[in-house]
Amino acid sequence: MALRFRILGSGSSGNAALLQSDDTRVLVDAGFSARKLGELLAAAGETWERIDAIFLTHEHSDHAAALTGLARYAHIQVFANRPTAEAVQRGLKHRIPWQLFETGHIFRFRDFEVRSFSVPHDAQDPVGFLIAHGHGDLLSPRRSVAWLTDLGHAPANVREHIREADVLVVEANHCPVMLQADTKRPWSTKQRISGRHGHLSNTAARELLESVARPRWRHVFLTHLSRDCNSPDAVTAACGPALAALSCGFSVVAPGGGTPLFEI
Repeated sequence: MALRFRILGSGSSGNAALLQSDDTRVLVDAGFSARKLGELLAAAGETWERIDAIFLTHEHSDHAAALTGLARYAHIQVFANRPTAEAVQRGLKHRIPWQLFETGHIFRFRDFEVRSFSVPHDAQDPVGFLIAHGHGDLLSPRRSVAWLTDLGHAPANVREHIREADVLVVEANHCPVMLQADTKRPWSTKQRISGRHGHLSNTAARELLESVARPRWRHVFLTHLSRDCNSPDAVTAACGPALAALSCGFSVVAPGGGTPLFEI
């Protein structure tokens, strides 16, 4: 049984990824309009009708915007913790078929096992995910993806949860120099972005990668880049040497961009 992964879009304008097994298709976050995300799914050879569930990290629109337009797709189950579900539901006219989980616990959906873990970000109860598939034998090897975006710093529990993943998706949101030089954002916004409940800088992302003891990562996707305050070249310069030292493949996802299908 194969596990396949594709980032549909990443950045300040929206974030979503498609995770597929032979029997199940889920989205990790859904941060575009339902129409736009439908176009991204179509480009990946999928449709809303074939999506079984959404795993939601937090309520911010660049991770949850599609839920506004999903009234016609009542078959899609949406997994979130209660504070996130309540925050999203307050802004909707239709009722979402919520599947509630408790942060820090494992839940299962079909052939996926999902562990959520708390991350420091300015949302109600934001989480990262470690999503696993397979039984760990020759016929069904266990494979896993860690999804880690939107956090201002990485506590020890975060480092431990991502260590065992085969694939790590982690944000490298901004270059500190470019952020401070930016003329579009007021000082208060810059403080929020760079604060301990904001977003990881390239430097912080590198320090996180270097701090994880003996990671299993086969590939790391560096994501959620700011369009104005970062660049793929800056991320590569900051994080590339650390990943090369780990003999780990990596991809930098350009602002607004996605990735080809990746089989884990």
